Amino acid sequence: MTVKLDIQLKRGGFHLDAQLSAPAGVTVIFGPSGSGKTTLLRAFAGLEPIDQGHVSIEGADMSGVPPHHRAVGYVFQEPRLLPHLTVMANLKFAQKMGRVGAGQSFNEVTDLLALRHLLERYPAALSGGEAQRVALGRALLSAPKCLCLDEPLSALDHGLKQRIFPYLERLRDQTKIPILYVTHDAAEMARLADHIVLMHAGRSVLSGPATEVLADPAAVPFLGVRAAGTVVAGRVMSPDPVTGLAVMGFDGGQLILPELAQPEGRKIRIRIAAQDIVLASEMPKGLSALNILEGVISDLHQGQGPGVMVQFKVGRTLFLARVTQYSAAQMGLVLGQRVFAIVKASAFDPAGIGT
Repeated sequence: MTVKLDIQLKRGGFHLDAQLSAPAGVTVIFGPSGSGKTTLLRAFAGLEPIDQGHVSIEGADMSGVPPHHRAVGYVFQEPRLLPHLTVMANLKFAQKMGRVGAGQSFNEVTDLLALRHLLERYPAALSGGEAQRVALGRALLSAPKCLCLDEPLSALDHGLKQRIFPYLERLRDQTKIPILYVTHDAAEMARLADHIVLMHAGRSVLSGPATEVLADPAAVPFLGVRAAGTVVAGRVMSPDPVTGLAVMGFDGGQLILPELAQPEGRKIRIRIAAQDIVLASEMPKGLSALNILEGVISDLHQGQGPGVMVQFKVGRTLFLARVTQYSAAQMGLVLGQRVFAIVKASAFDPAGIGT
């Protein structure tokens, strides 16, 4: 299932000109405040009229279709549950008002989001994370063809975010429908995104698979230096026999991590910030760092600041490192050059490791 959008609209001094093509999985719409992320999402759902262009779901043009006939489940920043109804009644109401036809059953949704023990509670008795899970369940029970999540974790503290991430990962991996996810949090994007659409000043400036966009030097001006980096997908392997530390295998090698909660064999994904990678032109010796990867430079990008973004490939996996212009010149970095990347095991945040 694929959803597409190519729209233009103007509201006062703001002009939105955006394109998007999202397959099943999570497509993160990322950008700073005021870049047009929520306006794009609302226009897709029919909550914001467009001036020209088209919106399609499964090849059907939805441009003139009212919101309640688009089969789009929408989750706002706040849960917006009906306060006078129990959790069960909120969910049943969504199921009753939703699209007739294929969709997940009540039991499937309550199991997916671990809602069974909450069914008799009223919204006022729920924590922020619980209420947001109920809002997700309500959207799913409307049997949507697409889900729109508008910064669903922005009102939650760090601890609650970490507890709700696994449910969002299950939602991504088990529902098999397109999920449009708006955020300006780089950690959320790296952990959840299959695809990314970067927004800047009302325009969609770059889009593609998450592993490619995050490691693309051309994306750095729109991502920001701190958000730029690498998403590496792989599997949990047996602990390192020398150090006893956790090991993740990926297409190109292995990474030693300080700890992993996931069992051996589990597919995982981790984020490595560009600023956490040190490059060397020769194999380093006598270092405390446990991860040294050999790669080949595939792209170089010098911005307006003092840094140079270096994209290199290890196996088929793209990595991104940030070095100073001075270091790049001293090392004579050029396309096709072999480099050695040094990554400390302590650079990995266990909370940022997704499945």
